[in-house]
Amino acid sequence: QGQLSEFGGGSVQAGGSLRLSCVASGLTFSRYAMGWFRQAPGKEREFVASINRSGTKTYYIESVKGRFTISRDNAKNTVYLQMNGLEPEDTAVYSCAEDSTGTGRELGQFASWGQGTQVTVFS
Repeated sequence: QGQLSEFGGGSVQAGGSLRLSCVASGLTFSRYAMGWFRQAPGKEREFVASINRSGTKTYYIESVKGRFTISRDNAKNTVYLQMNGLEPEDTAVYSCAEDSTGTGRELGQFASWGQGTQVTVFS
Protein backbone atom coordinates (compact mmCIF):
# COMPACT_ATOMS: atom_id res chain seq x y z
CA GLN A 1 0.00 0.00 0.00
CA GLY A 2 1.22 3.45 -0.88
CA GLN A 3 0.41 7.01 -0.07
CA LEU A 4 -2.18 8.94 -2.02
CA SER A 5 -2.55 12.73 -2.15
CA GLU A 6 -5.43 14.53 -3.82
CA PHE A 7 -5.39 18.03 -5.30
CA GLY A 8 -7.61 20.33 -7.28
CA GLY A 9 -10.75 20.79 -5.25
CA GLY A 10 -12.45 24.13 -4.85
CA SER A 11 -15.70 26.07 -5.02
CA VAL A 12 -17.41 26.50 -8.36
CA GLN A 13 -20.75 27.62 -9.67
CA ALA A 14 -23.14 25.02 -11.01
CA GLY A 15 -22.22 24.16 -14.58
CA GLY A 16 -18.56 24.77 -13.96
CA SER A 17 -15.60 22.42 -14.15
CA LEU A 18 -12.81 21.16 -11.95
CA ARG A 19 -9.95 18.74 -12.52
CA LEU A 20 -8.87 16.62 -9.58
CA SER A 21 -5.49 14.94 -9.38
CA CYS A 22 -4.33 12.08 -7.18
CA VAL A 23 -0.60 11.48 -6.90
CA ALA A 24 0.60 8.11 -5.65
CA SER A 25 3.89 7.30 -3.97
CA GLY A 26 5.41 4.21 -2.42
CA LEU A 27 3.84 1.74 -4.81
CA THR A 28 4.24 0.49 -8.35
CA PHE A 29 1.47 2.66 -9.70
CA SER A 30 1.07 0.90 -13.04
CA ARG A 31 0.09 -2.34 -11.28
CA TYR A 32 -2.92 -0.80 -9.56
CA ALA A 33 -6.37 0.14 -10.69
CA MET A 34 -7.41 3.47 -9.25
CA GLY A 35 -10.73 4.86 -8.17
CA TRP A 36 -12.36 8.08 -7.09
CA PHE A 37 -14.87 8.15 -4.27
CA ARG A 38 -16.79 10.94 -2.60
CA GLN A 39 -18.49 11.55 0.70
CA ALA A 40 -21.03 14.28 1.30
CA PRO A 41 -21.87 15.50 4.81
CA GLY A 42 -24.09 13.01 6.61
CA LYS A 43 -23.83 10.44 3.82
CA GLU A 44 -21.91 7.25 3.19
CA ARG A 45 -18.86 7.28 0.97
CA GLU A 46 -19.82 6.38 -2.58
CA PHE A 47 -17.94 5.18 -5.61
CA VAL A 48 -17.63 7.71 -8.42
CA ALA A 49 -15.31 6.28 -11.08
CA SER A 50 -12.48 3.81 -11.59
CA ILE A 51 -9.88 2.95 -14.18
CA ASN A 52 -7.93 -0.25 -14.70
CA ARG A 53 -4.16 -0.47 -14.47
CA SER A 54 -3.55 0.13 -18.15
CA GLY A 55 -6.14 2.86 -18.53
CA THR A 56 -8.12 0.92 -21.12
CA LYS A 57 -11.29 0.39 -19.08
CA THR A 58 -13.25 2.86 -17.02
CA TYR A 59 -16.34 2.61 -14.83
CA TYR A 60 -18.69 5.33 -13.57
CA ILE A 61 -21.74 5.71 -11.41
CA GLU A 62 -24.77 6.58 -13.46
CA SER A 63 -25.14 10.11 -12.11
CA VAL A 64 -21.77 11.28 -13.45
CA LYS A 65 -21.73 9.53 -16.83
CA GLY A 66 -21.20 12.02 -19.60
CA ARG A 67 -19.99 14.69 -17.17
CA PHE A 68 -16.94 13.17 -15.45
CA THR A 69 -13.92 11.54 -17.05
CA ILE A 70 -11.30 9.49 -15.22
CA SER A 71 -7.85 9.11 -16.73
CA ARG A 72 -4.33 8.25 -15.64
CA ASP A 73 -0.72 8.94 -16.48
CA ASN A 74 1.40 6.03 -15.28
CA ALA A 75 4.60 7.92 -16.00
CA LYS A 76 3.53 10.57 -13.47
CA ASN A 77 1.93 8.17 -10.94
CA THR A 78 -1.21 10.26 -11.23
CA VAL A 79 -4.90 9.64 -11.77
CA TYR A 80 -7.24 12.45 -12.77
CA LEU A 81 -10.93 13.18 -12.54
CA GLN A 82 -12.16 15.80 -14.98
CA MET A 83 -15.52 17.06 -13.78
CA ASN A 84 -17.69 19.09 -16.13
CA GLY A 85 -21.26 20.27 -15.73
CA LEU A 86 -20.94 20.24 -11.96
CA GLU A 87 -24.14 20.21 -9.95
CA PRO A 88 -24.77 21.10 -6.29
CA GLU A 89 -25.36 17.39 -5.67
CA ASP A 90 -21.69 16.78 -6.54
CA THR A 91 -20.60 18.67 -3.42
CA ALA A 92 -18.46 16.31 -1.33
CA VAL A 93 -14.96 15.42 -0.24
CA TYR A 94 -13.38 13.48 -3.10
CA SER A 95 -10.68 10.93 -2.40
CA CYS A 96 -8.82 8.35 -4.43
CA ALA A 97 -8.02 4.76 -3.61
CA GLU A 98 -5.99 1.89 -5.03
CA ASP A 99 -7.03 -1.58 -6.14
CA SER A 100 -4.26 -4.16 -6.16
CA THR A 101 -6.20 -6.48 -8.48
CA GLY A 102 -5.62 -3.96 -11.24
CA THR A 103 -9.12 -4.25 -12.69
CA GLY A 104 -11.07 -1.52 -10.90
CA ARG A 105 -14.28 -3.55 -11.16
CA GLU A 106 -14.75 -4.74 -7.58
CA LEU A 107 -15.49 -1.95 -5.14
CA GLY A 108 -14.54 -4.13 -2.20
CA GLN A 109 -10.96 -4.32 -3.49
CA PHE A 110 -10.26 -0.61 -3.06
CA ALA A 111 -8.14 0.46 -0.09
CA SER A 112 -5.82 3.15 1.22
CA TRP A 113 -7.91 6.25 0.60
CA GLY A 114 -6.15 9.59 0.62
CA GLN A 115 -7.18 12.54 2.80
CA GLY A 116 -9.41 13.94 0.12
CA THR A 117 -10.08 17.30 -1.45
CA GLN A 118 -13.24 19.35 -0.96
CA VAL A 119 -15.46 20.13 -3.92
CA THR A 120 -18.25 22.62 -3.36
CA VAL A 121 -20.76 23.47 -6.08
CA PHE A 122 -23.08 26.39 -5.49
CA SER A 123 -26.15 27.34 -7.48
